[in-house]
Amino acid sequence: MGNSTIEHAAKVARDNADEAERLRRLPEATVDALADAGALTLCLPAAYGGTGLGPLAMIDAVAEIAAGDASAGWCAGIASTTSSLAIFLESAVAASVFDTPSVASGGVFAPNGRGVVEGDSVRVTGRWQWGSGTQHCAWIVGGAMCDDGTQRICFFRSDDVDFHDTWHVGGMRGTGSLDFSVDGVTVPLDHTIRVGVDQPTVDDPVARFPNFTLLALGIAATGIGNARRALDELRDLAVGKTPQFSSKTLAQSGFAQTEFARAEARWRAARALLRTEVGAAWDAAVAGRPVDVDARVAMRLAAAHAASECVGVATTAYELAGGSAVYDTSTLGRCVRDAHVVTQHIMVAPKLNETLGKHLLGAEFDARMI
Repeated sequence: MGNSTIEHAAKVARDNADEAERLRRLPEATVDALADAGALTLCLPAAYGGTGLGPLAMIDAVAEIAAGDASAGWCAGIASTTSSLAIFLESAVAASVFDTPSVASGGVFAPNGRGVVEGDSVRVTGRWQWGSGTQHCAWIVGGAMCDDGTQRICFFRSDDVDFHDTWHVGGMRGTGSLDFSVDGVTVPLDHTIRVGVDQPTVDDPVARFPNFTLLALGIAATGIGNARRALDELRDLAVGKTPQFSSKTLAQSGFAQTEFARAEARWRAARALLRTEVGAAWDAAVAGRPVDVDARVAMRLAAAHAASECVGVATTAYELAGGSAVYDTSTLGRCVRDAHVVTQHIMVAPKLNETLGKHLLGAEFDARMI
């Protein structure tokens, strides 16, 4: 980790947010600041240079960065949760892939690729969507179904990956979540992880923490930071704005005061619930206990709730701002667009509540991705 801090990285992300929108990926200055602050490997095991501070620290860091620029927070969360995969690699391989706490990794777990095992390697061809931040990654992962009957997460070197200019969107423009593909790329088997088969090779609390939950937490934290930015932007606007046909500033409006207070309460409650559930589960992992299904469901419920509530918070800020928020140059407009992308992610999407509700009501359900 460099001399930079998360606070500094958040400021750099904020200063370069407009450039990220224009480029449809993070600018080099933002990536460098995130890397220097260790914000791309927040879930890397301590054995490979990670901080070992756990998911609460990851949530807080991602949220702070996202308050500067949601796209930067999103990419920090994706890279950091991907770095947790180091727990499944042989130690020498993990140390070579994550050779520094500033290395960026990312990709897609979905098994959209096809692999042919050839001796001690696998030849992979496939194309994946939603490659957030992959253009600044040294290592890119892609899931593949292989002819030996295994589903593998494969680590590709960035030079072996082709990028496709598909990321033309309304929200999270700066994440660069474009399609990427490989064509007959050979990957050593020790640079792959067999899903459901390979077990952690290091004794670290993060190895006892569910991977899918980590991903959900990073996405939810982005929503939390983005909603905080929306509230802060509205507060700053309200002090100086006098709405048309009014003699009072927006900050003096009783309606604005009431709705702002309600939105602030929603934000604080959503953040508190998430931190409470994650803190309890992390304490269990640190103590050497498994994180059971009840705890996993509780965290995923809190993450989905936070994502949903933060859409409401950002929307309230946008609506209270009036016409000022509709322009392309409005940060509040960007906050609303970005908030709605958060809830589109499968890890926190509203449909997840059906699965969680099954467990809460005592019905059978598939807990493999919880």
